[in-house]
Amino acid sequence: MHARTLGQGLQVSAIGLGCMGMSQSYGPNPGSREDMIAVLRSAVDLGVTFFDTAEVYGPYVNEELVGEALEPLRDQVVIATKFGWNIQDGASVGLDSRPEQIRRVADASLKRLRSDVIDLFYQHRVDPGVPIEDVAGTVGELVAEGKVRHFGLSEASASTIRTAHAVYPVTAVQSEYSLWTRDPETDVLPTLAELGIGFVPFSPLGKGFLTGTVDTSTAFADDDIRRRVPRFEEQNLAANQALVDHVKELAATKDVTPGQVALAWLLAQQPWIVPIPGTRRTPRIQENADATTVALSADERSDLDGLAQRIGVQGERYNAQHLGYVDR
Repeated sequence: MHARTLGQGLQVSAIGLGCMGMSQSYGPNPGSREDMIAVLRSAVDLGVTFFDTAEVYGPYVNEELVGEALEPLRDQVVIATKFGWNIQDGASVGLDSRPEQIRRVADASLKRLRSDVIDLFYQHRVDPGVPIEDVAGTVGELVAEGKVRHFGLSEASASTIRTAHAVYPVTAVQSEYSLWTRDPETDVLPTLAELGIGFVPFSPLGKGFLTGTVDTSTAFADDDIRRRVPRFEEQNLAANQALVDHVKELAATKDVTPGQVALAWLLAQQPWIVPIPGTRRTPRIQENADATTVALSADERSDLDGLAQRIGVQGERYNAQHLGYVDR
């Protein structure tokens, strides 16, 4: 797989791997811990060098999993993790990006990741109780101390990105972006282009919807996050089916999968965009990696560009609680 460059010269594989689902959010894991370690290592064999985790995934167990799996391959990979939550009794109970908390998280994450440096350290959600200047300054100090290499933001507004970047250079911004979630296009992507910051779309396959394998008959487990996402309510899935059907039709003409079309569209938007689809299966990692070879014509890209507006997307991407954490 070819490489792409985020901000500040950070080179990563064109498709990364979001590791959250190996520990939470998408129902019971079909594999054991040993199976997930094997999947993570197989991703490196397939050319993936960019891995995304966070202390809050689990909490903690996802970092431990990634750390154990990638320790023998540490010099071949870029590991991103995140800070910014107040975690009590195994659950997040709000935001906390105070400088002392950032430092505590960095030290704890380094131990769980079995590493002496965090390649990319994101603020997981913007904390309105802590000036972003203090956050950026603290991460900058961690970089100077050799504990962190790069600073990132997640779900941050254009104004927050600008303010943070003026204090310490931002390497990447991570937000949800896909064929049915187009919010970053208005303000965030133009800001990143101006400032030379990379963009890392999470849920680039619409939490599975854009693979064409989810419809109104899909039964989600009790602990599957999609049970709490308005966009996955039955009436909204039915309304959104026309969008994924269009993607499926294009994929069939190219003898590829709908997911590969969705990823190819993202890759075609900008050379500094690096999607991080999640999976728990090696064949899916191979499928996602192969999306880098899918060529879209100018007409196909134009058609996909207007798809969400033309067809419409029903339902919010988060419930009210999680929307409250998005910096606008």
